[in-house]
Amino acid sequence: MSKTYWPDGSRLVISISMQMEAGGEAPYGPGGPFSGFIDMDPTYPDFPTKSWYKYGYREGIQRMLDLWDRLGIKVTSHMVGSAVDRAPEVAREIVERGHEAAAHGRDWVQQYDLDYEAEKKFIQDNIDSVRRATGKVPVGYNGAAMRGTINTLKILQELGFKYFIDDVSRDEPFLIKVRDKDMAIVPYSLNLNDIIQFEAYKFSTGEYEQQLKDEFDQLYEEGASRRRMMAISTHDRIQGRPYRVRSLARFLEYASKHKGVTFLRKDEIADIIYSDPQPLRDINEHDAWAEWERKNGKQKILPIV
Repeated sequence: MSKTYWPDGSRLVISISMQMEAGGEAPYGPGGPFSGFIDMDPTYPDFPTKSWYKYGYREGIQRMLDLWDRLGIKVTSHMVGSAVDRAPEVAREIVERGHEAAAHGRDWVQQYDLDYEAEKKFIQDNIDSVRRATGKVPVGYNGAAMRGTINTLKILQELGFKYFIDDVSRDEPFLIKVRDKDMAIVPYSLNLNDIIQFEAYKFSTGEYEQQLKDEFDQLYEEGASRRRMMAISTHDRIQGRPYRVRSLARFLEYASKHKGVTFLRKDEIADIIYSDPQPLRDINEHDAWAEWERKNGKQKILPIV
């Protein structure tokens, strides 16, 4: 079979992320839906926003887990280490219900300014938190806001990760070389991402639901002749609201009625691209940035290469 198709003959694979972040956010400063309502000193704790985050592990994840069970869908949950430490029983339940525990950093903060050893510890601490709570060692990684460093892929390779998702350049998985060894890229989503659509663009559930259907219809059509993957990103405190779960359920029921649609965890997708005798390959952009820095010195703004 051509490399542009899925091995089991699926026409379209849908991969859903359920990010576990609540409890790992910074304790001070603005954030969430209450930002901008008042001119508040960012050094003071924002208690309403803290309660908004807590909703993620107290209500949102459980509601989404019930949806996945009802539809027979398995997802990947990228877990922030400190969020797991805050609610280990929730992380454990995610795994016990058949979903993948992946890594999302020690804390829900940017890592792009960390040096090599500090970043490695940042990721190792995340691994340790997930292992303590779930008994599983993560094999996939997602940086906060997708912002890593030129060292991230090398560190992930050293720590035994199989795949990385901080890439939105394709609608199918592919391989890159990291120090002459393969690393799978399982693309993430910014457009089918609840934070972007609900919190940034202020989409209604109806608008987002239509966007999901339109994206699905186009990729399903293309899936007749190419390997296609649809990535959807959900977050504990955002998609886990009751009315949003209802909206997402309607879309998933619609998609499930189409022949040849399969829902896969990201580790399963990575295994498929590794086992492909003729996988799609691309360059390692991190190495390109590293080479530029070696020649020109570190800059806050780098040129497109």
